[in-house]
Amino acid sequence: MPFTPQEITDLPNVFSAPRFATYLQAKNNVPEDALALYQWNLELSAAFIVPLQICEVAVRNSIADALEMVHGPNWPRSNGLIRRLPNPQRRFSPTTELLNVSRMQPTTGKVVAELKFVFWESMLTATHDNDLWNPHFRTVFPHTDAGKSVQQLRHEAHDQVFKIRKFRNRIAHHEPIFVRNIAEEYDRIKAVVGWKCQTAAGWLDRVQTITALNQNRP
Repeated sequence: MPFTPQEITDLPNVFSAPRFATYLQAKNNVPEDALALYQWNLELSAAFIVPLQICEVAVRNSIADALEMVHGPNWPRSNGLIRRLPNPQRRFSPTTELLNVSRMQPTTGKVVAELKFVFWESMLTATHDNDLWNPHFRTVFPHTDAGKSVQQLRHEAHDQVFKIRKFRNRIAHHEPIFVRNIAEEYDRIKAVVGWKCQTAAGWLDRVQTITALNQNRP
């Protein structure tokens, strides 16, 4: 549906000139075309919410399963785990995050739901290879590449989850994603879901609307 003259005049003011300038530049300073791109970017960002949610839940539940195998069902309050977590002072601290959340939440399930995605990303580092990943990576991510070592897989998992989290944050802060390789971003998310469950990855492929939207970029 084309934009009305009033929309073409008013909407850029709502979005702000600096934000809208990105879209104008991409569309040769034609306001109506820039608005169409802005709307498409909104719809695409919304469409990513479904696969991002499935991916985050799959990742955090897989890591939580590994933590339970090592530290028991009440792992958020395990002193052994807490002692192993990094605690940097000038950037994200997994120790502080876990202590704060477990102090506020009464059950392990509630803790899992409230921990930031970056906490789960931080668990996919070499710090946890000996206790967590060497014995349990293939158990909780059973569909990863059998030809790679656990260290290679864990490093790949950290890299992919980091990229997914940064992409998710870009969407959450309403930043443009039209400049990204959309098919690559979706395939990365689907692949990580597939590490946990191929059925879930196939279902995600069936219900997602990203591919169709990507084929109709203005």
